[in-house]
Amino acid sequence: MTNRILLGCVRAAGGHAVLLAVASIIGAVAALLVPAAIGRTVDAVFAGSAHAWIGITAALVVVAAVADVLTDLAAATGTARATAHLRRALLSRIFTLPHPIGRPAGDLVARLGTQAADAGSAVGATIGGLVSVLPPIGSLVALALIDPWLAVALVAGLLLLTALLRGFVLSASTFARGYQRVQGDIAALLAEAMTGARTIAAAGTAETEIRRVLRPLPELGKHGRGTWSALAVAAGRTAVLGPLTQIVVVAVAGVLLTAGRLTPGELIAALQYAALGAGLGAILGTLNRLVRARSGATRAAEIITERPRPHGARHLPPARTGTSPIRPAGHVDHGVGELRLEGVTVRAEDGRVLLDRLTLAVPGGAVVAVVGRSGAGKSTFAAVAGRLRDPDEGTVRLDGVPLPALSRDALAVAVGYGFERPALAGRTIGDAIAMGRDPGFVAEAARVAAIDDYVRRLPRGYDTPLADAPMSGGEAQRLGLARALHGARLLVLDDASSSVDSVTEARIGAALTRHAHGVTRLLVTHRRATAARADLVAWLDGGRLRAFAPHRVLWADPAYRAVFAGASPVAAPRTSGETPPAARPGRHGVRTGSRPVAGGGRGAG
Repeated sequence: MTNRILLGCVRAAGGHAVLLAVASIIGAVAALLVPAAIGRTVDAVFAGSAHAWIGITAALVVVAAVADVLTDLAAATGTARATAHLRRALLSRIFTLPHPIGRPAGDLVARLGTQAADAGSAVGATIGGLVSVLPPIGSLVALALIDPWLAVALVAGLLLLTALLRGFVLSASTFARGYQRVQGDIAALLAEAMTGARTIAAAGTAETEIRRVLRPLPELGKHGRGTWSALAVAAGRTAVLGPLTQIVVVAVAGVLLTAGRLTPGELIAALQYAALGAGLGAILGTLNRLVRARSGATRAAEIITERPRPHGARHLPPARTGTSPIRPAGHVDHGVGELRLEGVTVRAEDGRVLLDRLTLAVPGGAVVAVVGRSGAGKSTFAAVAGRLRDPDEGTVRLDGVPLPALSRDALAVAVGYGFERPALAGRTIGDAIAMGRDPGFVAEAARVAAIDDYVRRLPRGYDTPLADAPMSGGEAQRLGLARALHGARLLVLDDASSSVDSVTEARIGAALTRHAHGVTRLLVTHRRATAARADLVAWLDGGRLRAFAPHRVLWADPAYRAVFAGASPVAAPRTSGETPPAARPGRHGVRTGSRPVAGGGRGAG
């Protein structure tokens, strides 16, 4: 896969790779012809007619110089195009991987940044590596044409240098891979620290965090020193073997000149070809770039070869028309967005159970508050409901269709997500809400999310660049909420209004009820008022569904009230298969799983 990525980078450079190859070859050929032309010029001087050969030599020098300029230009432009291509490929794969990705954000940034640039340099390194063998091979051929003994003298030195360079590639590759891996580790620690920068500053633990982030530096230094040591050893040996090879060729040439087998001009040409053939410093530098390019490509391959989250080709059944607005709990009309979770189990990477055989049927068009203590599985439930994450066991269906069977576009249109800390993307405020969808959706979504007043106060309204729009955490949340309202079947709001005041939260809740009727809404919340306004409450406890009923019914249970009070009353022990008392069907109409809800209003606790 590494080689395929490197070749893909070369192809992505397009015409610049062709220009680089052509200019490099022309430059190499011109450089190889210059010694022969100089030798002919010297012999022509002795013969008294050197004008033509002087002109030819000058022309070859000009061609070599122009080729060098074009080579540098094509290499820089081609590397930029190849790097952009690889970064697009990495981003495309990252955004299609199952969640959680399992890699720190900083590590991914390092792969997208310097390491993708290293791999992108494969354009110049690969073509340069292929062309760099022309001078020694051409010099060998030229010396053989002048006299075979000169070629024999050069071959002896080249064999030793080739063995040296092979050892350099093997050792440098190991160190380069280790260096890039530790770079990713440091970037991951730094990204984590930057996320909590305010907390670190408030706690006065900056020095502790600095030491934590920089803890891998000794290992990074070890790999860096190893790389440069390998390069230094190879360069030192090359610096010794190269001149020795030249001395051997010069000695043989001197003997041949004395024997009358070489002309003075051929002697000068032989000296220059010996320098070209034995001077492998350029090859060493090219190999070093190629080693880094391969290491960067290997790091990219680790991401690109991961299997993306699969999608089917199905679409959701047509929405039924004429659905009524949401009525009080117990009288929910079945609009679109019927959500069913059947035996859903989700495990963390360390094997902990986050959701345990959860079975639940949410009527289409219902407003469902998802509550529970910290660690109860609320965010995991929200993630599997809209397929941000696939369960390890069980099935999730939306309007009767398993989520994995839906096409990517069908899922994107059907489900909208709002988060506690949304990441706003796009050039302008309007772009951040639309996210590439119909711009006509923006103004109404902003009004429902109670963010329209903020936008109207901005100097350019929805055309205000995001970078020029100062906003609080609550305003950012409401922009993220507005963006989520595109969901045509299901809105999943994971604490998406936790940073707004109670009055604004009530306004948003009322607007969602009025303007999103017929669409199912899952509201992960810690607020009692939000649960009270919902049609039904899904009460999670330790990854299990403890109860599914209206808030007013559940409020009679002290353990439920403790969820909002932050208390932790002692619950009676029960076996894993026992239905908890608050979830048993009875006069309150409470249910678990898919048993129907029987009556009950939206009372507040």
